[in-house]
Amino acid sequence: MNVYTDIPSPALPQAALARPVYGLENHGFHNVRRVYWNLPEAALYEEAVFRGEGWIAASGPLIVHTGKHTARAAADKFIVREPSSEGYIWWGHYNRPFTPEAFNTLLNRVLAYFQGRDIFVQDCFGGADPSYRLPVRIITEHAWQSLFARTMFIKPATLDAYRNHVPEFTVITAPGFLASPLIDSSRTETVIVLNLAQRMAIIAGTCYGGEIKKTVFTVLNALLPFEGVLPMHCSANVGPDGDAAIFFGLSGTGKTTLSADPERGLVGDDEHGWSPDGIFNFEDGCYAKVIRLSPTAEPQIYACTRRFGTILENVVFDPRTRLLDLNDDRLTENTRAAYPLSFIENAVPEKRCGHPKNV
Repeated sequence: MNVYTDIPSPALPQAALARPVYGLENHGFHNVRRVYWNLPEAALYEEAVFRGEGWIAASGPLIVHTGKHTARAAADKFIVREPSSEGYIWWGHYNRPFTPEAFNTLLNRVLAYFQGRDIFVQDCFGGADPSYRLPVRIITEHAWQSLFARTMFIKPATLDAYRNHVPEFTVITAPGFLASPLIDSSRTETVIVLNLAQRMAIIAGTCYGGEIKKTVFTVLNALLPFEGVLPMHCSANVGPDGDAAIFFGLSGTGKTTLSADPERGLVGDDEHGWSPDGIFNFEDGCYAKVIRLSPTAEPQIYACTRRFGTILENVVFDPRTRLLDLNDDRLTENTRAAYPLSFIENAVPEKRCGHPKNV
């Protein structure tokens, strides 16, 4: 919303209905304009369109364009090097060290950036197994990114659960904040920093939704092994007889497509934990590549690109008819659809299964 006007936004009357007792002041936020707590999908659609963040496609999805970052900025990712975690981080090209002092400087500047601005918050969980799930809070500048978080992660079941939610990890994303390498110890104007000691992450200078998803996955990667859980970048499905299978692969290699088998139940398409009890999904949504998606080769995923509640990242569309062109790669080859796992007809509601028989 334009901070220089005072036009009531569509969801303003519902902004505090799902507000928890554990407020933003616990994260250092002060003097913000308005806070929109745990808005549902339709309200976030309204807010995103109202704020000029995206377009509604003719078939129902919300289309957003993420600007110069159409993929994760891996070279701009850092982890705070501090005594409690430095011994188990694989430091190197993709896990660059960041000092606690630099993190606090960056955090204070991001908190100052949010003063006078509207904020969207989603309280949710990473991990479908109640024994291992992590309560998280995703604080965003944009309504559509709040919808992304709501789509990808596991939502509290009741209004009382929202009101009693206490996060154990917080992600702050500020796409409009441009870091200064001289001040913030960043490499560029984009910076992603995880602080495992403070249980907080900052994503700044990028609007790409996958950064939020991957940040929570990285946190679970760091924490769950100490609870006897193996975090895995894989998809998983299960047959009628309970024969589970997991499919490993890097981003964009076909995990989502392989696991979307109409003859088997879909447990999840990307991120899972393997505990002593079996496999469980970390998420409640799917994040599929959709460039040149075929209605005959990938009918289940293709159908999701035609549904209300799906977010389409960097998909090209006709500005007059709002019809999609999934074959157009002028913005990026990495076009994406984020949609609820429940959109897949044979999804496993519990998002859990037994030990895999096939890997």
